[in-house]
Amino acid sequence: MKESTILENYEFKPEVTEFNNVSFKNSDFSNRCLEDGEFVDCTFISCDFSMSQLKNTVLIRVKFINCKLLGVDFSICSSFAFSVYFEDCVLNYAHFHKNNLKKIAFKNCMIKEAGFFNLDLSASKFGNCDLSHTVFESCNLSKSDFATASNYSINPSVNNIKKAKFSYPGLLGLLYHLDIIIED
Repeated sequence: MKESTILENYEFKPEVTEFNNVSFKNSDFSNRCLEDGEFVDCTFISCDFSMSQLKNTVLIRVKFINCKLLGVDFSICSSFAFSVYFEDCVLNYAHFHKNNLKKIAFKNCMIKEAGFFNLDLSASKFGNCDLSHTVFESCNLSKSDFATASNYSINPSVNNIKKAKFSYPGLLGLLYHLDIIIED
């Protein structure tokens, strides 16, 4: 397999939109229009994608490590072979809708006030993720792992949580929608 090309402090050029087996480091993609771009087998390390536009952007086997992705709408990405991985990322206000996210992994991420709507998230992992005020609606969360996640609120009546993993006290997040008082 060919060694990955490394681009550090890369300045995005709208005329170059196809990348294969490239690692980007310390690059700023914030507020950029990456429309119709194609990233295959790429890794982004310590990059900023805040408020980037990803309309029809292809993301195949893409890793985001220590990246800032504030307000990114992944629902407008191309659904063709969509596959991503997030580690040590900030995904606050991100939006996920329609793409197949089966077995997606979020590791040590802050995912506050984000939205997951009408998705298949089965067998996904939310390892050590803070999910404060994040909404899950009409999602298949079966066999997903929330055991080390915190601050989630998931309504079991509008999501499939069969065989999903939770731990105490986090599992109280499954009762939040009932507006009840739980005392120790």
